[in-house]
Amino acid sequence: MVEVMHQGGPIMVVLLVIGFLAIAIFLERLFQLHRAQIRWRDFLQGLFVILKRGNVAEAVSLCEEASGPVPMVIRAAILHHDEGAEQMREAMREAGLQEIPRIEKNMPLLATLAHIAPMLGLLGTILGLMQMLIAIQQRAPLVHAGDLAAGLWAALLVSAAGLAVSIPAYAGYNMLVGRVESLTLDMERAAAEILNFFAQNKVGDAVLKEKKA
Repeated sequence: MVEVMHQGGPIMVVLLVIGFLAIAIFLERLFQLHRAQIRWRDFLQGLFVILKRGNVAEAVSLCEEASGPVPMVIRAAILHHDEGAEQMREAMREAGLQEIPRIEKNMPLLATLAHIAPMLGLLGTILGLMQMLIAIQQRAPLVHAGDLAAGLWAALLVSAAGLAVSIPAYAGYNMLVGRVESLTLDMERAAAEILNFFAQNKVGDAVLKEKKA
C-alpha cells in the first residue's frame, strides 16, 4: 500500500483523503436519513386519536419529540389548524422548506467529490505521461523500459484510483437522493392526510399560541 501511494504521488494522497471523506459523508447521511424515515401513517393515526380528544398540546409535543421532517410538517399544520386550510398549507410548505436542507446536508459535497475524483485521476495520468516524456528527453537516444516505468505506473495507478473513488461515491450519492425523495414524498402525503383530517373533524382551539413563534 505504501509503495502504491509512493508511486502514485501527491495526487494519490489527495484521492485517498477524498475517498475517506466520501465514506464518512455517506455513512453519516445514511444513518440520519434512516432515523428520519418513520412509519408516518401509524404516527398520524395515533395523532388523530389524540386530536379527536381535543388534546392539541399533547399532539404538538409528540411531533416535537419525534425525529424526521414529517412530524415537523404535521406540527406546523396542527399549530395553524384554526386559521383555515390555506394557512395550514402555507405553514407546512415553510416547514418543509426548512427541513429539506437538513436532510440534504453534505450531499452536494458528496456529489462534488464523486465528480472531481476522476478528474484528479486524469490529471495524474497526464502528469505521469509528462514524466515519461521528460525521461525520454533526458535519456535519448538510449531509452530503457525501466526509465519509463515510473511515469507509466503513476499514470495508471492514479487513473484507477480516481475511478475507484468516483464510482462508489456516485452510487452512494444516488442512493441517498432516493432516500431524500422518499422522505419528501412522505411529507407531501402526510400533509394531505392532516389537511383531510382537519377538514372532516372539529378540533378544540386549545393550541399553545406561543409555540407558533
